[in-house]
Amino acid sequence: MTDTPSPSDLIDQRIAELGDWRGEALAKVRAIIKAALPEVVEEWKWRGVPVWYHDGIICTGESYKAVVKLTFAKGAALEDPSGLFNSSLEGNTRRAIDIREGEVIDEAALTALFRAAAALNASKGKRG
Repeated sequence: MTDTPSPSDLIDQRIAELGDWRGEALAKVRAIIKAALPEVVEEWKWRGVPVWYHDGIICTGESYKAVVKLTFAKGAALEDPSGLFNSSLEGNTRRAIDIREGEVIDEAALTALFRAAAALNASKGKRG
C-alpha cells in the first residue's frame, strides 16, 4: 500500500516548490476560491495542474515562468465586468487570467468570477 498524496497536498507541494511570487500568487488565488466556494473540490490533473471543481471545473491554476494562468473552463459564458480575463480571449469556451509578478489580485472581482462559474456549472447539471 502506498501513501499517495492528496490533490490538496500536491498543490501545497507545488506552491512550496515554486518558492517565489508564483507560489505566492497561486496560494492567494487558492485562498480566494476556497473562501468564495467553501465546498470547492481540489484535484491534480494533467501531470501537475491544480484544478478546482464545483459541479464541474471552475478553473485550473497553471504556473509558467512569467505568469500564473487561471483558465476558466466556461469563461466565455461568464460576465466579467471588472475585465479580469486577459488571455485565451479568442475561443468560444475558455477564458484565462494571466497574473504577472507584482500584479495585485482584485479579490472581490475574482470572488465574483468564481461564484459565477460555480453557478453556471450548477445550472447546467453535473457535467464538467
